[in-house]
Amino acid sequence: MTAADAGLTSRARQAGFRPRSLDAVNFLLADVRGALGPYLNVFLVTQQHWSQTQVGWVTTASGLLGIVAQTPAGAAIDATRRKRGAVVLALALLACGALVIFVWPRFWPVLLANTLVAVVGDVFGPAVAAVTLGLFVRGQLARRMGRNSAFDHAGNVAIAAAAGGVGYLFTQRAVFLLVPVFALLAALAMLSIPKDAIDENRARGLEDGEEQQQDSTGSKPSGLLDLLRCRPLLIFGVCAMLFHLANAPLLPLVGQKLAQAHPEWATAMMSSCIIAAQFIMLPVALAVGHTADRIGRKPILLIGFAVLPVRAVLYTFSNSAPWLIGVQLLDGVGAGIFGAITPLVIADLMRGTGRYNLAQGAVATAQGVGASLSGLAAGLMVDHLGYSAAFLGLGAAACLALAALFFAMPETAPERAGKSTAMARTA
Repeated sequence: MTAADAGLTSRARQAGFRPRSLDAVNFLLADVRGALGPYLNVFLVTQQHWSQTQVGWVTTASGLLGIVAQTPAGAAIDATRRKRGAVVLALALLACGALVIFVWPRFWPVLLANTLVAVVGDVFGPAVAAVTLGLFVRGQLARRMGRNSAFDHAGNVAIAAAAGGVGYLFTQRAVFLLVPVFALLAALAMLSIPKDAIDENRARGLEDGEEQQQDSTGSKPSGLLDLLRCRPLLIFGVCAMLFHLANAPLLPLVGQKLAQAHPEWATAMMSSCIIAAQFIMLPVALAVGHTADRIGRKPILLIGFAVLPVRAVLYTFSNSAPWLIGVQLLDGVGAGIFGAITPLVIADLMRGTGRYNLAQGAVATAQGVGASLSGLAAGLMVDHLGYSAAFLGLGAAACLALAALFFAMPETAPERAGKSTAMARTA
């Protein structure tokens, strides 16, 4: 057995799974998603001359419609035994949405396409986390989730560099053509994972599939109401919502400020902001994977949440491009920690329930509510009060998120929580 195979389930080893396939999936999915996101906002403001409020309406409307699908998407990932196919289908639809934006960058086509992108994007996070859970033994999850996150950030760096080059050499609009290309590559990477390698019981958070057989021996998922009785999960959902309420608009707002000051460098500067943060996120994600079991989840989360209000306030100190891009480095710490450790926290809480992906969808719904509401709120604040007021308002929301995490959220690492099962934590 090689070192790379040491953390695999016996089922994954027998099926011939190689961890590099999962590395490629995380890297390429980041490329697919990264070619949209903040580039759309900058393109609409600087090239199509949309107002901040119009952009806010598109962001909020599509986001709110998209989050309706978050929890059902998680439940569907739990239920399906074709997780690879779900990812491939979602990639095809996302590519179609990007092509619509490229061809018809007007309000209603963009709104509909962005809604499609938001809905199908719900599949990727739960599906990749589920596949990971179904391939690796629990003792290796922290390291593997950190590695997933690191390759995701590496993909974001790659697409940011590619998008910056395409935007500079051609047009900002041409960036959206990168999506179908990377969607095809990501689909091939996902299909390179053998179907038989994935333990479907593990993948949904049930006990080891090698020891129990779902349904056939009576091992069934917990009831849906049990999720609502899991107090730590509800608290974490609120913390996630507040975090994204504060964090989601920051990068688009910085990108817009840079684009207005240097319109000819708009895409390149947005890419610089993304690359700056992603270079920090990559080692942060690896560090989270190596330390989360040793020191626990909550201390690491507190560091990530504490960075966010500092970053929001620092944006108001100067309008110079080097300063704004430099402050964006802090996003690598905050968002890097949150992205790497969230799947672990949910896995802690949902162990043995068979509702891992449903819980992921529920937390993603909370994140989506925060991000969607903040898009419109930030747009209105910028239009009526200016960028500095918007940054300070978002900083206040970040302080509220930090307080909620500090006072209400318990430690979830099993060895430190002192309890052996997820639903025993439902105080």
